[in-house]
Amino acid sequence: MARQQSTGACTLCGAKFGKLGMTKHLEACLVQHVADERGKSSRTARFFHVVVQGRYMPDYWLHLGVRSNAKLEHLDKFLRGIWLECCGHLSAFTIGSTTYSSYPDEASDDEGMDAKLADIPRGVTFYHEYDFGTTTHLRLRIVGEYDAPASKERVTLLARNDPPDIRCSCGKPAVWVCCECGYQPSGWMCSECGAKHKCGTEMLLPIANSPRTGQCGYTGNSDYGAIYDELRSFGGGDPDEDDPDDDDDAGSSS
Repeated sequence: MARQQSTGACTLCGAKFGKLGMTKHLEACLVQHVADERGKSSRTARFFHVVVQGRYMPDYWLHLGVRSNAKLEHLDKFLRGIWLECCGHLSAFTIGSTTYSSYPDEASDDEGMDAKLADIPRGVTFYHEYDFGTTTHLRLRIVGEYDAPASKERVTLLARNDPPDIRCSCGKPAVWVCCECGYQPSGWMCSECGAKHKCGTEMLLPIANSPRTGQCGYTGNSDYGAIYDELRSFGGGDPDEDDPDDDDDAGSSS
C-alpha cells in the first residue's frame, strides 16, 4: 500500500498545502477571510483552530474552526459525521488524565461530553476514540484562535486531506480494502483484483477518505453502489446474495 505525501485544500481559498503547511497558511488566510466576512454580520464569536489527524494514520487530517463555547459532544458529532460513524458505537475524548465519554458509566470515573473547548489549554494534545472493539484513534490539538462573524455552525471545516493515492499491487488505483488482511499491502486492491481476492468479496469494504477505512462496516461517503457494480463486472458476484450451494437452510428428512 504505497502512498504519496499527504496534501489537501483550504476551504477558504482553495490553495493546496501539506498538513503542516496548512497550519501556517491558515494563520494568514483566516485573517483575510475574517476581514472579508466582517461586514456581513455585526456579531462576532471566538473560534479555536483545531488540527485533527489519525493517531496511527497521519495521512488523514482535518483543520477545523470550533466555537469556543462548543462542547466536546459537538466536536464528537462532527467527527462522527465526517470520518467515523458506522454502527452507533461509543466514543470518548481523553484530555490529560480525564476521560469524557459519549455514555459515561456510573461505575467509572468517566465524565460526560459537556466540557467546553474553551476549557482545553491551547497547544495541549488530546485524543479521541471511536468504537472500543475496532477502535479508530484520533489525535487533536488546538493550534490557534481567532474572532470571526458568529455562525450557527459550532464546527466548520477549514481544510481536509485529499484522498491518499493508494495503489493495488497491480499498479491500478485501489478502491477496495479487505477487513481481514488490510494490514498487508495485498489487502488494498482495484475492482479487478478484488473480484479474485482470496478472502472473498464479502470481506471487502470500499476505501474511504478516513482513518476508519477498512474497519468494522465503515463505508464513509464512498459511492458504494458504483464501485460495487464494477466489482461484479469482474466476476466478484454479490456478497449479499444467498449461495445456491449453501444447504444450511435446506430441509432434510431422516
